[in-house]
Amino acid sequence: MGGDEPTWLSLVPPLAAIASALILRRVVLSLLAGVVMGALMVHGLWSGPLRVVDTYIWSALTDGGHQWILAFALTLGGLMQVIGVSGASHGMARGITRYAVDRKRGQLTAWFMGLIFFFDDYANTLFVGSSMAPVFDRLKVSREKLAFIVDATAAPVASLAPISSWIAVEIGYIADQCQRIGLETDAYGLFLQTVPSRFYPVLMLAFGLCVALTGRDLGPMLSAERERLTHQPTLRPSQAPPPASGSHWLMAALPLLTVLVIVFLGLFLTGRAGALEAGEALSFSSIAGNADSSRSMVYAASAGGVMAVLLAARRKDLGLVGALRAWLKGAGAMLPVVMVLTLAWSLGALCDDLQTARYLVSLLGGGFVPGLLPAAVFLVSAVVSFATGTSWGTMGILFPLAVPLAHQLVPGDQLLVLGTVSSILAGSVFGDHCSPISDTTIMSAMASGCDQIGHVRTQLPYALIVGAVSVAVGSIPVGLGLWSPWVALLLGTGVLWVVLRFAGKTLEAVPPAAAKPPTTSS
Repeated sequence: MGGDEPTWLSLVPPLAAIASALILRRVVLSLLAGVVMGALMVHGLWSGPLRVVDTYIWSALTDGGHQWILAFALTLGGLMQVIGVSGASHGMARGITRYAVDRKRGQLTAWFMGLIFFFDDYANTLFVGSSMAPVFDRLKVSREKLAFIVDATAAPVASLAPISSWIAVEIGYIADQCQRIGLETDAYGLFLQTVPSRFYPVLMLAFGLCVALTGRDLGPMLSAERERLTHQPTLRPSQAPPPASGSHWLMAALPLLTVLVIVFLGLFLTGRAGALEAGEALSFSSIAGNADSSRSMVYAASAGGVMAVLLAARRKDLGLVGALRAWLKGAGAMLPVVMVLTLAWSLGALCDDLQTARYLVSLLGGGFVPGLLPAAVFLVSAVVSFATGTSWGTMGILFPLAVPLAHQLVPGDQLLVLGTVSSILAGSVFGDHCSPISDTTIMSAMASGCDQIGHVRTQLPYALIVGAVSVAVGSIPVGLGLWSPWVALLLGTGVLWVVLRFAGKTLEAVPPAAAKPPTTSS
């Protein structure tokens, strides 16, 4: 199958992975199915199963660049766990919620807290939802609105943040594809370049802010808000686990600030050394182009982890041993991420052997407009993410397929590759938001004390509106070169504000003092 002329059979491994993910909803098994299928096709029935491990998985694990990315995932997982168990995040939340004195400020506070807890979407949903649920009850704002704000900030912020539990996965996929297509750029730098082109998560953050500022809603969310304002519904208690007793917010801020400072210091030092070694004149572009992001992030996450452990060890109920155990637990929790990354890299190597991208280019023919590829990839990514309920798994399936396609469709066009990468990342979040089986959808409803179906029913129209604007104002015109991503974000935000202004309606708020305490059910 690795001959000069690839056939439709080269599509079988990635399609097998997609089909398995849709049916089984198990990302690791789905990726493994695609790898096994491809190995059988390339190496035959007898040697294929052995090649899965010794050729593809082992090669993915022993690659130097991959090892640094996996080390970053493990160290960052440990850091996040220590911050969580220290209670510092709850201390931050407790200090912020006192500013929520009316309906508008309550929603703005929840939205702002969603930005503060940028480092992990799970921690975001749990802390923001559980902290703001009693506040929203007091202000007579629906739990559906809280679940929407929580969900609309958790994954978008974590996927865009320069330091988060998502970044190891995203950079892992980007670095692998850059290496495969021969794109000489730093993976972290390319990740930062994709931010303006990730229209859905950025516009969803803007839309959530517009909803809070204008006090306008539409569709099922408007009905939920009216019901909450005029009646005393029976509210489900927040089912998030009780947060640890609060610690000072600096116990979270200092380790994260350490990570950010060391990342950028490491990027500068490794980039400067690389530029001097290559004989290039020192400039921003030469330093950025020669920086070693993976190594810098491992050093940064390790230093941040050490600081987090030392700060958490000051708590009497934790101590040094408890803090170290938390770090090990967090690192262990990232093992599924290691498995997904390894199998996705293996699937990418198989797609290279089968020349899948080359066949797709020949299949599209000369009539396909390359500028439409980002929009198409966004929609495919959204469908897969919606059906599987996982953003990371969707990225692992589509990166080996879409990025080489973009590279071979117009060789040397880095903007098309950039747009394709952005669309995979953004479409994964879009589908995740719409999916009733998504982990963040379920956790947002649970932490907010909202019925899961009620959360999906009220959020889905908002997600579809933002998704449609992202494609119509962002992916298509930017892909065709009509305007820049920054212009698209400004236009998209304006369109969303106009939709709320003319299609949304406001409510007359009942003064919190006049409202009776809501009842709760067990």
